[in-house]
Amino acid sequence: MSIPDIGPRPQAFDLETATIENPNYRTVAWSGKYLQVTLMSIPVGGDIGLEEHPDTDQFIRLDAGRGRAQMGPSKDELTFDQEVTDGWCVIVPAGSWHNVTNIGDAPMQVYTLYAPQHHQPGKVQATKAIADADTDDEPADWSVQPETAPDQHV
Repeated sequence: MSIPDIGPRPQAFDLETATIENPNYRTVAWSGKYLQVTLMSIPVGGDIGLEEHPDTDQFIRLDAGRGRAQMGPSKDELTFDQEVTDGWCVIVPAGSWHNVTNIGDAPMQVYTLYAPQHHQPGKVQATKAIADADTDDEPADWSVQPETAPDQHV
């Protein structure tokens, strides 16, 4: 199932099927003025990547697989540690360092809601390495963005 990111226009699709069938590390499925939906496939032993979004709340839901969610006030102080599986969600408050690691024996399929938009609309990144090296992955000019500190990644 391929979901074209049509920008801030009305959209409806089978989110669970799209998430489970997504083969890419990250696929941006919909980008609105204030919200963005991305689909992710995290390989066995892989992770989303330890990061902090100072002005972005994030909702992560697992539709397949098993993971370990960690969060905390600094990258060296991850005080929240929870195993999560199919049907679980991880809610990341803005300013929290966080990571979700695949601890299962199959790819971990998740979707993420960012508020505000966090990636370039329609962006597809096949692997985490490609995503980490991507220098052209900024939110759309028409999205509403806070005017504060940039995200941090480890």
